[in-house]
This record gives sequence, structure tokens and C-alpha cells, in this order.
Amino acid sequence: MTNHPVASEQASTAFRSALDVVRQVEPRIADAIGAEIADQRASLKLIASENYASPAVMLAMGNWLTDKYAEGTVGRRFYAGCRSVDTIESVAAEHARAVFGAPHAYVQPHSGIDANLVAFWAVLAQRVESPALARAGVRHVNDLSEEDWAQLRRALGDQRMLGMSLDAGGHLTHGFRPNISGKMFEQRSYGTDPETGLLDYDAVRAAAREFRPLVLVAGYSAYPRRVNFRIMREIADEVGATLMVDMAHFAGLVAGKVLTGDFDPVPHAGVVTTTTHKSLRGPRGGMVLCHEDLAEHVDRGCPMVLGGPLPHMMAAKAVALAEARQPAFGDYAQRVVDNARALAEGLLHRGASLVTGGTDNHLVLLDVQGYGLTGRQAEAALLDAGIVTNRNAVPRDPNGAWYTSGVRLGTPALTTRGLGGAEMDEIAELIDTVLRATSPSGTGAGGPSKARYAIAAGVAAKVAERAAELLDRHPLYPGVDLS
Repeated sequence: MTNHPVASEQASTAFRSALDVVRQVEPRIADAIGAEIADQRASLKLIASENYASPAVMLAMGNWLTDKYAEGTVGRRFYAGCRSVDTIESVAAEHARAVFGAPHAYVQPHSGIDANLVAFWAVLAQRVESPALARAGVRHVNDLSEEDWAQLRRALGDQRMLGMSLDAGGHLTHGFRPNISGKMFEQRSYGTDPETGLLDYDAVRAAAREFRPLVLVAGYSAYPRRVNFRIMREIADEVGATLMVDMAHFAGLVAGKVLTGDFDPVPHAGVVTTTTHKSLRGPRGGMVLCHEDLAEHVDRGCPMVLGGPLPHMMAAKAVALAEARQPAFGDYAQRVVDNARALAEGLLHRGASLVTGGTDNHLVLLDVQGYGLTGRQAEAALLDAGIVTNRNAVPRDPNGAWYTSGVRLGTPALTTRGLGGAEMDEIAELIDTVLRATSPSGTGAGGPSKARYAIAAGVAAKVAERAAELLDRHPLYPGVDLS
């Protein structure tokens, strides 16, 4: 497993001992944990939002820190006895600032959604705590009564958010109704050019001028190209909006200095949020980066939005961020992008249709309509053949967000495992082989089923065998023996 320096013999002993302790209490859980690593070892993992954390990161999560309450921030806790937690949070924030060149880092969020909520409320709190309020004798947003809040909401009247549409690659947490962000803000979306699938910055500017958002959100979960954050900041400034960038998917590419200059969000955004897993290869969690003008508001994330911090997760974040500061991580990040391009080229060479015609980052969005399939059918057929992906909407998707017309493919995990460009081309062949051998079957309400499918006899087994041979050349957590 590349770039994970912990000695395999040490890791093997640690994990085996931990599972033995768990097994004494609940053997079914120990068995399920063992089954999970077996499944991951046997699958071509192409889910863009997943990766493989190092043994050091995983071991940092399972320890005595789970027993600590630590509401507040470093040096300002609501519980006594948090000296060690202060050290851990300080080290994690120190690494985050260094990795991303950010003036301030808040490492407490439990997830990307939590990080986004902290950022949203920080922006709102900053706007509320205006000189006008100070003149009225209100020092702090927490001093506002319920009636004050009601009046402010009516007075502001422009709690508006402009973000990328879901079918263009945006995320549910960027103001859409099923998520709490869609209840906080009046939301409008910007999309992509109908012909190219690329962001049209002039169209974004026009939408911002018309809508006048309080927050302009940039960032994506399924857009395979770079975003020019300098231009997005210019648009935000023009309409008096705060530019917020959600870099949950591509944080590893920023940390690894693959995305720099206009394509690095940190120098341009008022606030940046991210998860700490995905391409950053840390534990499941979130983080907020900002400039000093928002730092005080961001640091109120607990108790404003968050429950108590999770010290064991902050410890794991610190370890992952320390790994991201090593030169090898930059090499890894570049190979993630190189592999995504190789996968895209392999699919295009075989006649597949890709949204935007390729990729500049870690993901590829495959439009499966040319195979006569829905995204759900393609996802399931590939899983039958040992290839793990996830269905995803494409721009102006005729099948909606549930069945979809696309499959999202990502290279962070397989790059961690050590696969390179030649293997990506082979994987492209395996994907194309499965999809060409798959056809819709059965009927649903109103016509052909969007979920049922059939694969030509023997194809899934043959592809799974070839995938297993490929994976055998790049073992996952080599030397970690749980038997």
C-alpha cells in the first residue's frame, strides 16, 4: 500500500489484538470487521468519495480519548481535565494551517455536513453582528432575543444561497430542500454549459447579479474539471456575497499542491469546508478553514451547531494531516489525477461518453445512456463483476436523481493501493466489457424497468476473475494478517 509507512508487522499485531479484544465481548462485530477488510481487498473500489486510511490514522481513533467531553475550544473548555485534548486539537489545527496555507483551522466538525453548517452560521453571525447592532447596544449574536432574531430575519430578507445544481455536480448540502441548508436559505442553482458540460462563469455572474445571494457556494461532488476560484471570488465580491468553497472531494489535490493558483480555493474564499477522508485520506470527519475575520464565529461551532468534539477523531485528523505534509503525499495526489485521466482516456478510446469529455481532477463521470442503461442498472452490473462504483446524475438527467443516467468513478483509493495508468486502461476495458454485456430487463410502472438488468452469461464471473488478478498485484494493507 503506497505512502503508508507504518510497519506491516506492527499493524498486523495491533489490529489482530484489537479484534481479539472485541471478539471476547461481541464476536459478530469482530467477524463483520474482518469481513469488511476481506471485501475491500477483493473489490476494485472506484467510489470517488472513498479511500484507504493508513494504519496510523485508524489506530489513532480507537483509544481512551473516546471517553472525554471537551465542549469549547483550546484553552476555553466547559469541562475540566482537557489538557491532552487541547494538545491534540492544537496539533491538528497546526497541521491543517500548514498543509493548506490557511490563517485559521477548525478541526472539530464530525462530517462535511457539520462543517458546512458551521460555515453557514458563521457567515450569518458575522453579518448579524454589524456596527448597527453595536450602536443598538447588542454586543454579541448570543445576546439577541427570539424577537430580535425574528426581526433580523425579516430585515435581512436575503438569506439567499447560490450554488451548483445537483445534476451539474453540486451537493445536497448546498441549499437543497431535503437538507437543512435548504431550509436555512432561499436557494438558486447555477448549472453548466449544455454543449460542453463546463462551468459558464458569465452565466454564474448573471445569476448572481439577478439573485443577489448572501453566500455563493463553489465546490462539487461530481464535476470532473477544475474550478477557477479567482473568478468565483470576483463574482461574489461584485454582489456583496461571501464565497464559500466546499472542497470535500478535492482537498487532497489541494493539500498535494496539484491544484494551485486560481484553482486553490483557500486564498480566494471567505471560508472553506472539507471532509478529512476522500482524497485527503484521513478519518471520516470535517474541517473548516477561514481568515481571521471569521475565526471567532467559526470557533463557536460547538455548541452553535455541533455537539461535543470527538477527541479521538481529532487525533486521527492530526495524524492524517501530518501524513499530508510529507513530500510523498504530493506524489500521491499527482498520481490520483494522472490515473483519472488514464481511466478517462481508456473509456473514451472504447467509445464511452464522458461528461465534459474527460477530467482534470480525481473523478470521471460516465454517461451510460449510450449503453442503453440507467445508472442504477450499470452500478449493479459492475458490482456483480467486482467493480464498486456509485450511480450519479448527469446534467439534465432524464432519469432523475434516484435511477440516474451516469456512474461516477474515482481514483483516490486505487491510487493509494498502488495502481497506475496501465491498470487504469485495463479497468476501463473491464467496465466497458460489463456494460456492453448488460441490458435492461423486466418492466416497471409505465414501461421498462429502470432497475432490473441482465448480464450475458459468464461475463460477470470472467471480469471479476480479471479484476482479482489485477488486485493481487497490489495487495491492500500487505502483511496485515487477521487470522
